Amino acid sequence: MQEIAPPPSVAASRTAPQGSLRQRLAGGRAALFARFAAGGNASSLLSRHCRLVDTTLADMWRETGLGNAATLVAVGGYGRGELYPHSDVDVLLLLPDNASAATKARLEALVGQFWDVGIEAGHSIRTLDECFALAGRDVTVQTTLIEARYLAGDRRLFRDLEAGTRHHLDPRAFYTAKRLELEQRHTKHQDTPYSLEPNCKESPGGLRDLQVILWIARAAGLGTRWRELAARGVITRSEAAMLAKRERLLKTIRVRLHLLARRREDRLLFDHQTELAHAFGFKATATRRASEQLMQRYYINCRWIIQLNTILMQNIAAQLFPGAAFEARPLNERFHVERDLLAASDPAVFETHPSALLECFRLLQEHADLKGMTAPTLRALWRSRNNMDAAFRRDAANQATFLAILQSPRGLVHELRRMNQWGILGRYIPAFKRIIGQMQHDLFHVYTVDQHILMVVRNVRRFTMLEFAHEYPLCSRLIANFERHWLIYIAALFHDIAKGRGGDHSQLGKLDARAFCRAHRLTREDTGLVEFLVEHHLTMSSVAQKQDLGDPQTIRRFAQVVGNERRLIALYLLTVADIRGTSPKVWNAWKGKLLEDLFRATRRVLSASPADGRAGLDADLQEKQAEALRTLKLYGFSERAHEALWRELDVAYFMRHDAREIAWQTRTLVARMESPDPVVKARHSPIGEGMEVMVWMRDRADLFARICGYFDRAGLSIVEAKVHTTRNGYALDSFVVMEASGDPGGEHGRAEQIEREMPAALTSVAPLRPPGTARLSRLSRHFAIEPAVNLRPDERGQRHILAVTAGDRPGLLYRIALVLGRHGVNLQTAKITTLGERAEDVFLIDGGELASARAVLALETDLLETLRQ
Repeated sequence: MQEIAPPPSVAASRTAPQGSLRQRLAGGRAALFARFAAGGNASSLLSRHCRLVDTTLADMWRETGLGNAATLVAVGGYGRGELYPHSDVDVLLLLPDNASAATKARLEALVGQFWDVGIEAGHSIRTLDECFALAGRDVTVQTTLIEARYLAGDRRLFRDLEAGTRHHLDPRAFYTAKRLELEQRHTKHQDTPYSLEPNCKESPGGLRDLQVILWIARAAGLGTRWRELAARGVITRSEAAMLAKRERLLKTIRVRLHLLARRREDRLLFDHQTELAHAFGFKATATRRASEQLMQRYYINCRWIIQLNTILMQNIAAQLFPGAAFEARPLNERFHVERDLLAASDPAVFETHPSALLECFRLLQEHADLKGMTAPTLRALWRSRNNMDAAFRRDAANQATFLAILQSPRGLVHELRRMNQWGILGRYIPAFKRIIGQMQHDLFHVYTVDQHILMVVRNVRRFTMLEFAHEYPLCSRLIANFERHWLIYIAALFHDIAKGRGGDHSQLGKLDARAFCRAHRLTREDTGLVEFLVEHHLTMSSVAQKQDLGDPQTIRRFAQVVGNERRLIALYLLTVADIRGTSPKVWNAWKGKLLEDLFRATRRVLSASPADGRAGLDADLQEKQAEALRTLKLYGFSERAHEALWRELDVAYFMRHDAREIAWQTRTLVARMESPDPVVKARHSPIGEGMEVMVWMRDRADLFARICGYFDRAGLSIVEAKVHTTRNGYALDSFVVMEASGDPGGEHGRAEQIEREMPAALTSVAPLRPPGTARLSRLSRHFAIEPAVNLRPDERGQRHILAVTAGDRPGLLYRIALVLGRHGVNLQTAKITTLGERAEDVFLIDGGELASARAVLALETDLLETLRQ
């Protein structure tokens, strides 16, 4: 086999006929694309484009004088007769065994001319033996050959290619290989079509799924069109019509994507979704973008294809692998087992016994050996789904079955996902149907609402499984002793169910959850727990990431919201599962530590008696200090070594730091308190992610800005800052930083680098550098976050709380620090929260003229202008 790369441009040597062909091809394409834009049909465009290129290639072949010396063959999508606007033109240049050197030279010249006339060709030059040998090793090559189509040259050689391809093709082996290929492709795309920027060709439910079916059907001799498969009994006529309809939508989407991007682009990127939605006639409403409506239609289309793909693959396999006769194993009067699949004993069972619509999923949970349902059963299930009406949902037996599914020790997530796939979950919980395929444009969720909900259920479920106890040991211990933990599954199902309706989805979802619990006759206590979890599913993460956990009042207020330890445990479990279910990038060990710190502190408050009051707070501080002293003793420090430093620290310092941090900082500073130079100490965080950095030096007005500037230049992101000024005028500031690139491998050698470089940056007398130019991410540009600044006094009126929301970008915190410095504001603490592309930072500040309304307005205005830059 000989592969030829496209040569450099040879436009200067282009012959007149080539120039004419190029103009004809470009003009023909422009006319085709214009006709489509004016309301044309995608299938018509694909076939007409194919014929246009066929004619061009045939003319080029004729002009080269190759005649019957070789054969020009269309393969791949082009061979199938479908050529998208910017897809490669896949061709095989088929050589006879005795091809001359002159013929090969002419073929090389022809390949160069492809590019000259405007054809981006994917090409190969092979003999018949080379084709068959390669096809035997590579199913992808074999697939291209079964769709080969004659274009020009020696017809006899092409007929030999067709005959040889049929001879070497083993339909069973081909089926097995393509099925494995499909499964691997689905795994690559996380086994879901519901990503926010799916690939309309390669993602599950995309065009490739349909092509796989037709490839296998062609190899098995069952047909090459949906109507031919219906005639052979592989699918019904209505299913064939449905497949053709779903295929037309995908083809239209892919054509429009190519034309919008002006290049080969099969991903429904945010960049194109709005314009694509408008091309389909969707218009924005008060609560939904046009792009969200388009994508919901796309996801529903994919779900149909996945359903029909499942049925088709089973039916084709049944014809290819008939096997020996089998004996059905009865499970009950309604269902039996056929070859590891659940089968309905009567095709009308879902009509005569509607309760079987839920029972079949319960049986799959109970029998671990079952791998799914037979194609006829799935067909009947889908056709009967509308039997799940209000009367069905009110039926006590059906309610008991659904609760049994939730309470099952195995198969919960698999069956909920299967129920969602086949339209059952949305029928049983009507509110769930509304959020199937609904996008979330908050820049940190990467799944549609329904998929996120099922991911949260999956995360809660993993807490109960021993094989995953190492992932989150505290969560596993807590749920093991939590009675009726399936109530958290219900809360997970409803926590985001009201998204997209307008209003507060937590409050609206609470009402839906209440109605469900009452309809299913849950006790008042259990109903109250589910309602509480849905209403407050965002509360714990907000407190942990945005409020000062070192302030006892923060813990007390949160404890009052929670009320009791059972609710606290359930909310903690749901919160961890929820954050982990948004995106793999959102969760990190630092967020986990904040949530665990809040959980443990609140648990202590809830377990204390009301009379403890101040004594309880003092006891906590004393225990924290005692633990720090025990750690110091392990390092060989005397019992009084800490006293000089601790005399300069107030209660606020000990409240905001844990015993581990206090011991580390004390150990570092005992002998260096009077150092004229800054003391900078860095270490890898004990929680496993990020770095802890401590700074000790004489305080100066612009210190925080210089620290932020250094971290920005070093490529480090601050996730938490604790700023403290001692009684003797020193700054004792501590930070948790992570690699801005997100690559934890970048932390190697960072501690030494920070300790070596940072002191000079902090003592510099040079003016602060202006912030650099930072580009917003692609997602932030398309779903812009309007910057928000909220400045209010804290409950004691001693300090102010500054909350800032903006699109995240490099240098954002440095910009904020410069503004605070210009207004003479002192920072006490900072909570830096990044949710995907969204930054939500909270600062505790004092100083300046914050008591003046005019000064506050000036600060807010300056911050907003800075954030909008």
